[in-house]
Amino acid sequence: MAYFAFTEQPGQEFIFELTDPEKIAHARNIISGVEKQRVHVIGRIRKQGKPYNPKYSFHLDPDSISFFDLAIEVCDANMDYVEEHLDEAGGAFLPGGHWCPWDSRVTREVTTP
Repeated sequence: MAYFAFTEQPGQEFIFELTDPEKIAHARNIISGVEKQRVHVIGRIRKQGKPYNPKYSFHLDPDSISFFDLAIEVCDANMDYVEEHLDEAGGAFLPGGHWCPWDSRVTREVTTP
């Protein structure tokens, strides 16, 4: 298990958990600059906060997370917008709970308390 942060403009940061060794290696390759194509994060949101990301009352299901280069517009949203409209997520807004912020980029590995 490892924790990573992705950023969005303007200067927002979201922490997420990975449990799959291949995905952990992929995230580390993004940070090191080895991976240059699939650098954006996609996953299914769960409407429950996590202690490692206290600013938000939702998290990404670690089993659903992957990385992408291009994605459809229907899953793109800013993290603060998701928080403000969380009650609508999973319906017409972020169908199926899939979230793929287009400007997300994994920036660092996080040590949690």
